[in-house]
Amino acid sequence: MNYLMQILFAIINGGFMLTFASRALVSLKRIQEVMDTKPSMTFVSGPHRDLDGAVEFDDVTFTYPGDEKPTISDISFKVKSGEMIGIVGATGSGKTTLAQLIPRLFDPDIGIVKVGGHDVRAVTEADLRKTVGFVLQRSTLFSGTIAENLQQGNPNVNLDAMRWAARIAQSAEFIERLPRTYNAEVEERSSNFSGGQKQRLSITRGVIGQPKILILDDATSALDAHSEKLVQEALAHELGDTTTIIIAEKISSIIKADR
Repeated sequence: MNYLMQILFAIINGGFMLTFASRALVSLKRIQEVMDTKPSMTFVSGPHRDLDGAVEFDDVTFTYPGDEKPTISDISFKVKSGEMIGIVGATGSGKTTLAQLIPRLFDPDIGIVKVGGHDVRAVTEADLRKTVGFVLQRSTLFSGTIAENLQQGNPNVNLDAMRWAARIAQSAEFIERLPRTYNAEVEERSSNFSGGQKQRLSITRGVIGQPKILILDDATSALDAHSEKLVQEALAHELGDTTTIIIAEKISSIIKADR
């Protein structure tokens, strides 16, 4: 009887193994398809360029794939290095699209986008990512520690830099109350932080590398009026040489802007 049971279990386990193997092969095929996909956008290679914070749009038009009408059309403007610019508009008016063209998340259909006086298509990916910091409305934090999240893209950032950036983003007040401060754990989906805390941590991460251009895409929408005012004042005081582009739906969010 024992032998029969062992044989039966072996047959059942063999069936499970075949099922798992077939699923694994399907998953492997999907992974291979992703790995073999050629990027739709390529970057140039070349020597390092020290870009300043000037931004220029020259007759730019952009249409998302599958759309019939352009999201933005014939846009031209210049931003001097160190200026704080506010962009206000209703949802769906193309504010985020405009911002995404600066770090070259997309390429325009027509026209030229320049950073530091250079067409972004002629700038290496490393130089562009170092020059432009982008903070989104929807804050994405990863499981791990606060410090590990702040070191994303800047692995050599030290504690002093974290504290400096946290003071600007007004996140120091709650980080330093935590028992493990910057080594405190960020749970899955950052569920142990409120919406405002997550946005302040994202701003901390955005400014910590001291980018020449900082884009805040509705990045203070979850903050109360007092905290938002403190962030704006700290940005103006500590990042005076940084070009700051603030995208918002509320006029109060861009009150400190130069124009």
